Amino acid sequence: MAQQIKSPNVEKNNFKNPYFSVLGVLVIVILFTILWRPLNLERTVYVPLNPQAETTVTDNPRSPVVVGDGQIEMVDSKSASKQLTESSDIPEDEIAKDELDDIIDDKDNTVQYTISRGDTLHDILIRYNVNKNDIYQLTTKFKQLANLRIGQQISWTTDDAHNLQTFSWTISSNNIRIYEKSGDKFVESSETADGVPQDIVIKGEIKSNFVADARKSGLTSSEIGIITRALQWRLDFRRLQIGDKFLVLLSREMHGKRLSNSQLLGVRIKNGSKDYYAILADDGKYYDVNGASLAQSFVRYPLSKRARVSSGFNPRRLHPITGQVTPHNGVDFAVSRGTPVLSVGNGEVVIAKYSGSAGNYIAIRHGRQYMTTYMHLDKILVKPGQQVKQGDKIALSGNTGRSTGPHLHFELHINNKPVNPLTASLPISEGLTGKSKNAFIAKVKNIKSQLSF
Repeated sequence: MAQQIKSPNVEKNNFKNPYFSVLGVLVIVILFTILWRPLNLERTVYVPLNPQAETTVTDNPRSPVVVGDGQIEMVDSKSASKQLTESSDIPEDEIAKDELDDIIDDKDNTVQYTISRGDTLHDILIRYNVNKNDIYQLTTKFKQLANLRIGQQISWTTDDAHNLQTFSWTISSNNIRIYEKSGDKFVESSETADGVPQDIVIKGEIKSNFVADARKSGLTSSEIGIITRALQWRLDFRRLQIGDKFLVLLSREMHGKRLSNSQLLGVRIKNGSKDYYAILADDGKYYDVNGASLAQSFVRYPLSKRARVSSGFNPRRLHPITGQVTPHNGVDFAVSRGTPVLSVGNGEVVIAKYSGSAGNYIAIRHGRQYMTTYMHLDKILVKPGQQVKQGDKIALSGNTGRSTGPHLHFELHINNKPVNPLTASLPISEGLTGKSKNAFIAKVKNIKSQLSF
């Protein structure tokens, strides 16, 4: 058998190969160690870069880097937890109150309220800025106040510092609980005598503004609110002129000299040569004299086509950028940059600008109760004060502000409270038909005869 004889050169090459492999691995590890450093996500805030936008850099390493309409914020690690606890969907610009709300809040310390679905006494009083200590005392001492039912009426009076003075709970027509402040405590009493309902007509003339003149004529804040909400889609109360007139038919229930219950049966407002009516039907809603709905319908989605929801309405959301629990008061739709954004209803644009972490931001007021907001927009197509209609294109979706990717953040507020826009009860513009309409028309004849100037 022949023996294989290995060449010395071959043995030498085989000997060197392992050393070159080990040396190569060491070089790669050393380079990786020198060049790589961990990314500290707490030191940066993601802002999408627009290749067409101008970038401004300052000499101060802690100054924001301006990128088009956005900024990249440099944050010290010591202050990161403090600065990054806000939601990425909170605009810098607060929505100004409607001027009618300002008048009511500024001059009226007595409020009447009808309990609706989801209400709690604590949330109601907080919404009306009642002193928190008074709310705590009232709700902890009188546990029965947790049993408020839909349709029941409550009323309360505060002083100019929002301290609660009296609170009244109408359980039924002959069962009223009253809580009055005596020193630092509340004392409970009750009234059981049947109230006496009475139909009355109140008339007035515009001399300054509707709210002030309606109050002077004898209407309560609650009754004024019902009127403005009933006609919110037909009449802009801010544009009533001096000399315009109004007539209101009410059914009021009195316990002694105190008003315990009130129901608006019909209202007529004369604006120039035009009359606006709101008449209460048997279904509890208001219609015009022909039985047509006074409500404004809304579409559910601010897009021409349905889109995937990337983040839903969640008051306890864990924020994707900060890692903190912050409310997500709207819905995020996963849409690409430049997708047309549509108004979900008729309304007035109150804000249209770049606003902090919300990026390009639009807020639209719809009537007196509803507000919608649209955030992280690429381009705004409307201006403040502009009237828009349902379906109008108001913007293009984008990724501005503090955001993790292209999407549209959409919010719906009812009575200044954020609600889930995908499940909230929205007004439907449907008039009466058939027997319901015939009964309503017969009722209108009687009410119109009492609403004559």
